[in-house]
Amino acid sequence: MKKIVDFIKAEVVLTVAVCLAVASMFFVAPSAAYADYMNWHVLSLLLCLMIVMEGLKRLGVFSGIASVLMRKVKSFSQVVFILVFLCFFSSMLITNDVALITFVPFAVEVLRMAGKENKMIAVIVLQTIAANLGSMLTPIGNPQNLYLYDYAGYSLGQFLGIMFPAWIVSLLLLALSCLWITKGETMEGITFPAVQYWTRKRVVLTGIYVALFFVSILVVADVISFAVALLITIPVVLFADRKTLCKVDYCLLLTFSGFFIFVGNMGNMESVAGLLEGWMQGREFIVAVLTSQVISNVPAALLLSGFTSDITSLLIGVNIGGLGTLIASMASLISYKAFAKAYPKKRGAYMLTFTAMNLACLGIFILGYFIFY
Repeated sequence: MKKIVDFIKAEVVLTVAVCLAVASMFFVAPSAAYADYMNWHVLSLLLCLMIVMEGLKRLGVFSGIASVLMRKVKSFSQVVFILVFLCFFSSMLITNDVALITFVPFAVEVLRMAGKENKMIAVIVLQTIAANLGSMLTPIGNPQNLYLYDYAGYSLGQFLGIMFPAWIVSLLLLALSCLWITKGETMEGITFPAVQYWTRKRVVLTGIYVALFFVSILVVADVISFAVALLITIPVVLFADRKTLCKVDYCLLLTFSGFFIFVGNMGNMESVAGLLEGWMQGREFIVAVLTSQVISNVPAALLLSGFTSDITSLLIGVNIGGLGTLIASMASLISYKAFAKAYPKKRGAYMLTFTAMNLACLGIFILGYFIFY
């Protein structure tokens, strides 16, 4: 029983998705039509990307790059800029959750070495905001982007054009925030050790995963089908590095599947569909932001997409909606858990800082949306 409770606590969103899917089955009986609810393109591409990113993370590629950069710093402001913008820029390609899984623990060690634990909370919160905002630029930056990119049928150029204004504002906002929290801070006598990474085996495996990453990019660009990517990725990893397949977060795929079933069933219930469509009409952005605060932005994208034709406003809303509460973006929980493990007595202080900084950023973006969009 304890294992079940622990699993539910660890996979709250998956649990909610399954419960909603099962509940909806009482209104729309299970049938072969359920298969049509599933977006196999998104599920397959998501699996390929998760396999690649897990492999690169296990090899220590990302932390190795971070260590090389850290050996070049000359001031504390440079340390903070690197820690924050590693999350911001890397999240565009390796996803926001992988960026935080990799670079938040790295930041804890770096700040300890630099004697700057008093800035730990502010830096980790900024890393979290950076990963959630940086990932908004690309279709592969986070799961909701991947889903909505496919759902709306955007070209890559269209998608980048939609998200670039908010992304560039994010970059400027984060740069100012880094300058603010490092004002007057100095750092002397700190040397970051070199990391021995380039063994022959790691070089070969890194090359394989980089090649597989570009296979996934070809799917995003509609050059090859998702089936081809699956047929290449899974056998190659099974042969070259099969342990990675055991580490992939398959619960995310199950979460998507649960919401696909729920949303599909809701769409087949005319009264519910009509209610949601009326609720969404002309209010896609703000509804997406508010819904994300309660159920997080990935489920919000899946739930709301079936009840509006204005996917652009929904896309912007669920990305901006990742700011705010701790569960607005499930990736934010990664940072919180990493900090709480290192500093269990400071969880309250972290939550206060996290909420204040996120709500401030969220307010700026909501105001900007209604002024400029």
